[in-house]
Amino acid sequence: MLTYEQASDKVIIALDCSRERAFELADMLAGKAAWVKVGMTLFYAEGPSIVEAMRERGLKVFLDLKVHDIPFQVQGAVRSASMTGADIISIHGLGTAPMVEAARKGAEEAAVERAGDRTRLVAISVLTSMDQEALASIGVSGTIAEEVSRLASLAYGAGSDGIVCSPQEASEMRALLGPDALIVTPGVRPAGAAVGDQKRIATPAAAIEAGASKLVIGRPITGADDPVAAFDAIVEELMA
Repeated sequence: MLTYEQASDKVIIALDCSRERAFELADMLAGKAAWVKVGMTLFYAEGPSIVEAMRERGLKVFLDLKVHDIPFQVQGAVRSASMTGADIISIHGLGTAPMVEAARKGAEEAAVERAGDRTRLVAISVLTSMDQEALASIGVSGTIAEEVSRLASLAYGAGSDGIVCSPQEASEMRALLGPDALIVTPGVRPAGAAVGDQKRIATPAAAIEAGASKLVIGRPITGADDPVAAFDAIVEELMA
């Protein structure tokens, strides 16, 4: 059975909102939550200072930038993003092994310069908003499970610390990548919560049982009438 702190550490709250709302939520949940996700919307609007502001509140940061470019650009981008103090950064698994290797090098360079821990990298596999029809529409003939496995093996073998996948692939990814892989799962919805634009989902407890390391949960917490109560309910589900 998990303690409150252990269960809380598995939940990453997605701050896909304005700066003002992000600070409001962070202040509300500080002392309870351990992690927040800063995505492209917030980071592009506010820059590195938003990561620093979250860390000043005692929160660890998953910087979800889905970096994808030629290796030279990715190395520099990940190095710069790591200098913010972000704990995890996402890159795209589709970028090839040399791109992932460049991302790892950029993170290592930043760790030396900061004299701190290296930012961990997770590779995007197949977005949780995509289903089999969407995958076929971009020319991928294999199944979602096959594509996730292919990208996960490529990225992990090239130096990524883990992957981002839906809860539905978490069990297979844990078996494929082993006990040390960081498996981050968006598309997590408490029972009864609105699905929104997510296609491949699971409840928090089911996702952890399947092998997920971290759960990215946004609207069921941030859009709740009482975000603290919503967060507590998820943590209590993981503790049960």
